[in-house]
Amino acid sequence: MLDIIIIAICGALCGADSWVGIETVGKTKEAWFRQFLELEHGIPSHDTFGDVFAKMDSDAFQKRFIRWVERVFRVTKGQVVAIDGKSLRGSRDRAIGKEAIHLVSAWASANGIVLGQRNTDAKSNEITAIPELLELLNVSGCIVTIDAMGCQTKIAQQIRAGKADYLLRVKDNQSHLKQDLAEWFRYGDEQRFANMQMDFHRTTHKTSGRVEIRQCWVVFDPVAFEYLRHYDGWADLHSIIRVERERRDGRSITHDTAYYIRSLTTDAAMILDATQHHWAIENSFHWVLDVTFGEDDSRIRDGESAENMAVLRAVALNLLKQDSSKSSLRQKRFRAAMDNDFLLQLLTQF
Repeated sequence: MLDIIIIAICGALCGADSWVGIETVGKTKEAWFRQFLELEHGIPSHDTFGDVFAKMDSDAFQKRFIRWVERVFRVTKGQVVAIDGKSLRGSRDRAIGKEAIHLVSAWASANGIVLGQRNTDAKSNEITAIPELLELLNVSGCIVTIDAMGCQTKIAQQIRAGKADYLLRVKDNQSHLKQDLAEWFRYGDEQRFANMQMDFHRTTHKTSGRVEIRQCWVVFDPVAFEYLRHYDGWADLHSIIRVERERRDGRSITHDTAYYIRSLTTDAAMILDATQHHWAIENSFHWVLDVTFGEDDSRIRDGESAENMAVLRAVALNLLKQDSSKSSLRQKRFRAAMDNDFLLQLLTQF
């Protein structure tokens, strides 16, 4: 079992995105692997890899991954830990009526690593998966950001119980709270926030003819909370937030307004930065999984193999991210396939 897992991790590091690919990496590097592994029966076939990972308890494998991250990586305190979900589109099998696997992941923005994952099933969704994932993670001292689905009172309470701060986006699943926030900020605009305890920050970014203006208002005035009808239940809620984004691309101008709640009072610049870091899980994790690791194109779907392959990708991504060389992730995977010394360096860099 240990041989199979190590070869599979090395395969993921070397660019293999299928069991056939992992077998190929194993056989190509068999002499190298024999320096470290027993390989009593040689390199397993791709069918053996597929069978083992299809039958392996994915829940247990995910928990082992989280424990490994805690032991190996030092998570920077005060950083944003973004929690978001992603479907593995290729895991859907219409022939047998199997829906695509949906994984909820936690991404440490400053460290650039996956902290943990939790899969949902047909009877569940992100609302139940997020608390299960938080239960396994140590996010003490961090800022946990979650999009609308995770904006729930029990989740906020759980984050605070874990000695972390929360920044939750409020959308239509909390329609009454969202209405209260919109009305209060409308009142604040009318009063120009005179005599209110608040902070404001604005940034302007210009890239390739595109201009993006971001503005953030943070209100931590006790009077505001007296007027919020749906304030109860949100553990240690001390700030209500409005973030406006304006994007100018040639003649096209788009606007977006988002509302958030946060457990601590802080400056608007810091919160605006935190909202930007939340989307790093899309660009630095989900996008990388699709483009570099071909996750959405993967047809691995038997048993629990899709969930377990996702863990292998997360292990490989964390190891590749920690390498300080300037090459792209794709080039690092190619180099690992060609250079055994570099592959060993990735595995032993801690």
